[in-house]
Amino acid sequence: MGKQLLLALALATAASPVLAADTLRCGSQLISTGDRSSEVLQKCGEPVSRDLLGYKRSGNRREEFQVEEWTYGPNGGMYQYLRFEGNRLVQITSKRGN
Repeated sequence: MGKQLLLALALATAASPVLAADTLRCGSQLISTGDRSSEVLQKCGEPVSRDLLGYKRSGNRREEFQVEEWTYGPNGGMYQYLRFEGNRLVQITSKRGN
């Protein structure tokens, strides 16, 4: 039973259309979660689109910061979505385009 569950989980993960990563290659440069938006812009260039998703409060609830999603691609049929919170890269996801 354990092997069947493990196999089912592996297949479900492999079939997932969205992949998350901590780093992304932009030409010969690498960007990583934690990088500033200005660093990403310098290394990757202007994104195809920038979407303001809203605002988020900090853990101590005293500050509010902007949440943005930048889109790059398609590159080899993949789009990269970069999420910034307070001008820091917090998430990199990739999804195959239609």
